[in-house]
Formats: sequence, structure tokens, C-alpha cells
Amino acid sequence: MSEPTGAARRRGPFKVGDQVQLTDPKGRHYTFTLEAGKNFHTHKGSFPHDELIGAPEGSVVRTTGNVAYLALRPLLPDYVLSMPRGAAVVYPKDAGQILAFADIFPGARVVEAGVGSGSLSSFLLRAIGDQGMLHSYERREDFADIARQNVERYFGGPHPAWQLTVGDLQDNLSDTDVDRVILDMLAPWECLDVVKKALVPGGILCCYVATTTQLARTVESIREIGCFNEPTSWETMIRNWHVEGLAVRPDHRMIGHTGFLLTARRLADGVEPPMRRRRPAKGAYGEDYDGPNAGGGSGR
Repeated sequence: MSEPTGAARRRGPFKVGDQVQLTDPKGRHYTFTLEAGKNFHTHKGSFPHDELIGAPEGSVVRTTGNVAYLALRPLLPDYVLSMPRGAAVVYPKDAGQILAFADIFPGARVVEAGVGSGSLSSFLLRAIGDQGMLHSYERREDFADIARQNVERYFGGPHPAWQLTVGDLQDNLSDTDVDRVILDMLAPWECLDVVKKALVPGGILCCYVATTTQLARTVESIREIGCFNEPTSWETMIRNWHVEGLAVRPDHRMIGHTGFLLTARRLADGVEPPMRRRRPAKGAYGEDYDGPNAGGGSGR
């Protein structure tokens, strides 16, 4: 049985073509690709790549300036934060939430719109495996080219489960029986009509948006279209902690707001979602609002 795509690059001694992440004594990271006969240069001296080729992961190398660097393969969260960017990347904290709450499983059939630099595509491909299907749509060809290079660099070549299409999702989506749809775009509500046709009953729609106005419009549009259950929306933040002897305290800096996530599940054809039992607060909808909760919030 052959190894899953990219697995051989994640274990064993360092090989030519491997990505290496060096950590200096101050905790700073440097990422490069191993090449025979090349040297790695820093302001603290250099060392030949050949010292690492064939060495086990977790080795320590010293530069000509006698500075020690710890050598490890970069984790996927490290890789996506250091890879070349065309568009902003989906941060690892949000990618992890998407994998968990969109329930991305091995063999899943997934559609993604808004590829950006290929960060989320890499996480999704690793989760669905070679037997799954990820069809990614990106409007801009330059972004698609950068994403393709980043994904193939991480996996060591083309991934058998990945198809990348340049164009708008609403104009090009032809996939059917899709388990999950992930939308990372400015106006996900424009794609709901084609998404509902592609998703299987019980399938999950997950949207990643940056602003509260995008979030509100997306949620209301999902309610109005009437074939999804009540959307759930949230954001995540990460705060590291400093631990040094008895000095245990939160770091002064944290990864705060990057975007909002929301999920909703596709209902069976012909089924209407149950009425929402909790009425919105008085004044939540203006007098000129004509959406699904118009008339006092007695709708879904």
C-alpha cells in the first residue's frame, strides 16, 4: 500500500528537497529548502546544507560564528505563515476551526471558493486524503498560480485529490453530491443558489468573512433561502502564555480578530427549517428591513 501524498516528506532523515525550519537561540525561525552543495547564510555565519542532508530531524547545527540552530521540518501552521503570498492566508487558528466544525473527514468531497495563497487548500487536502476530492475556485489567475506553487511545494508535487479552477464559483460550479462547501470571499451570499444545489442533505456550508456587515448579510441570506438550518457564527482568538519558573503570565501580544466563521447544514429537499423560537431584540431590524425577519421577527 503506497503512502499518502506528502507523508514521506514528513518523516525520516532530512533529504534533498525537504523544507527545513531553523530556530535560533532567541526563538526566531528561518525556513529554506535543502540543496546539495549549497550554504545557508545568516548574519551569525553560515553552514553547508550537506551537514543536514541525511541527519535526523531535531539535529542541531552550528554556523561558522558558533551559533547553534535547531533543525526541524516546519509544521503546516509554520509553513503557511512563511510561504509566498498573493492574497492574505487563512490563519492556522481559523483553518483548525474549519477542519473541526465543518467536519472535514477522510474521503470527503469538498468545494472551496477563494483560494488566496493556498493555505486552507493545504489543510483541506491533508484532511481529506488521496481518496477525497477538493475542487477549488479562484477568480484571479495570479492568486491561483501562487496557490498551486505553495500547495505543490508542501506536498512535493501535484496532489491527486485537487482540482483548481480559475473563475467565479457561481458561474462554474458543476460539482454534485458535495459533502462540504467552504466560502472565503467578499460576498458569499451571491453563491447560495448554486451551493444549495451542489450540497448533499446534511452537508455543511462554512463561510469565512472579515467584517460584521458581511457576517450579518450572510446569516440573513442563509435564513432567507430556507434550505439550511439556523447558522452558527463565531470568532476565535489565541493568547500564548509565558512560563518561566514562578513567572507564569499571559503574553502581552495575542492573535486577535482575523475573521468570522459561520456554519449551516443543508436540509433535505422540500423541508423547511423549524421556526426560530427566540425572537430578536426589539429594534434589531430597522423599519425599512424586508428580509426573513420582517414584521417583528416571527420568521425563521
